Amino acid sequence: MATTEKRPILLDFEKPLAELESRILQIQALAEDNDVDVSAQIQQLESRAQQLRQEIFTSLTPAQRIQVARHPRRPSTLDYIQAISEEWIELHGDRRSGKDDLALVGGIARFHGHSVVMIGHQKGRDTKDNVARNFGMASPGGYRKAMRLMEHANRFKMPIFTFIDTPGAWAGLEAEEMGQGEAIAHNLREMFRLDSPIICTVIGEGGSGGALGIGVGDRLLMFEHSVYTVASPEACAAILWKDASRASQAAEALKITAWDLKNLGILDHLLPEPTGGAHANPIKAAEGLEAALLENLESLLAIPPEQRRQERYRKFRQIGVFSEAA
Repeated sequence: MATTEKRPILLDFEKPLAELESRILQIQALAEDNDVDVSAQIQQLESRAQQLRQEIFTSLTPAQRIQVARHPRRPSTLDYIQAISEEWIELHGDRRSGKDDLALVGGIARFHGHSVVMIGHQKGRDTKDNVARNFGMASPGGYRKAMRLMEHANRFKMPIFTFIDTPGAWAGLEAEEMGQGEAIAHNLREMFRLDSPIICTVIGEGGSGGALGIGVGDRLLMFEHSVYTVASPEACAAILWKDASRASQAAEALKITAWDLKNLGILDHLLPEPTGGAHANPIKAAEGLEAALLENLESLLAIPPEQRRQERYRKFRQIGVFSEAA
């Protein structure tokens, strides 16, 4: 059965690269039609395309990194879970609301011989799927489901992996009526007391309290082109300047990229992405994530639970602390 290859989704800054790649294809087609050997010229152009791709993705602005983090084909939580786990059983429901929040998924998995609990935000692949998963914006029931699974992990001494990829918690009226703020605050408090090692990874967009609701851990990992922010640049610009079009300026000021957080001492492990972003080579991205999770898990398992809890607490207490010269 014939298969059709998906057309690439181009970001604004990728257009010069796309034009060059289109030119290469045109020359190849003409050469085949006229039986002309242009392999040397093609090789030169392909080398230039590779160089241009490298130049583009090593000099992205914060606003451009947000575009990559939000790419519709960027690997999701379930993509990574399927790629790095040996077994996976998804668990559903918060045992309180009678519903299952599809924007936040979780379950039990086998990871290099360890039984672990994996939890993460889940966006959709198309409009219909995004509507079903509320664009990765979890409800109070989603955060309560996550806490239920973390309590299960703690009871059976299972490590916890969380994958953060959300523009923020669902801000609808019903969410507020169901106690959105309380659900997130409860998770923040309870995650500090868990004995299980917790590794949090920002795989795409880490937005506001919606990200923090599963973001308290012993280690914070981030993909190179992911972002972590107290508010989206668009919201920040609208609040500060009453002008959402100044989002690029807000993105610069907010210090939201993985490199910014690394320099601020908040990020523990920066995960390089394949050239072109994680969506360009999801398998390679998953391999890097798997290796980093295993390395951090082994180091955390060597630390006694009481010490892990103390270090987790100190890690967050130190965020934002600075000294001022007289």
